[in-house]
Amino acid sequence: MFDLEYPQSVGIFATYPAAEKAVDYLADNGFPVGNLAIVGTDLRTVERVLARRTWRTVLTQGALQGLNTALILFLVLWIFMPGGNVLGLLLAALVFGVLVSSLFAAIGYSLSRGARDFTSVQQTVATRYEVLCEHKVAEQAREMIAKLAPVDLG
Repeated sequence: MFDLEYPQSVGIFATYPAAEKAVDYLADNGFPVGNLAIVGTDLRTVERVLARRTWRTVLTQGALQGLNTALILFLVLWIFMPGGNVLGLLLAALVFGVLVSSLFAAIGYSLSRGARDFTSVQQTVATRYEVLCEHKVAEQAREMIAKLAPVDLG
């Protein structure tokens, strides 16, 4: 599905939206877009640091995860013990979920000994995007993309 027969480059773009716009233009003008692929090249990882991890944030995150666990635990207990005290089951599940999850979060944080004392998110992004095309219609695609003004491609 991802393989093109003798692919040729028909355009190189700085952003994905620009490459997408070129392919969309080709599609709008009747080009057989099944012959195309957008390939991100020169990959890099970008990590956005969100916050510093402290005992307070670790325990808060543990407690919040414990709430999710508690709700699942409550539903399971309620299904298998339908005649039980609903409020008592909910309270027990909440206490158990929050305490156990906070405990595991605290153990994990203490074992890390200060290594990686921050939270972050990562994303892999391409530096440039290349539109590749089957060799049999590559020249047609190049000619059509050349008609696009540079402003139209972002």
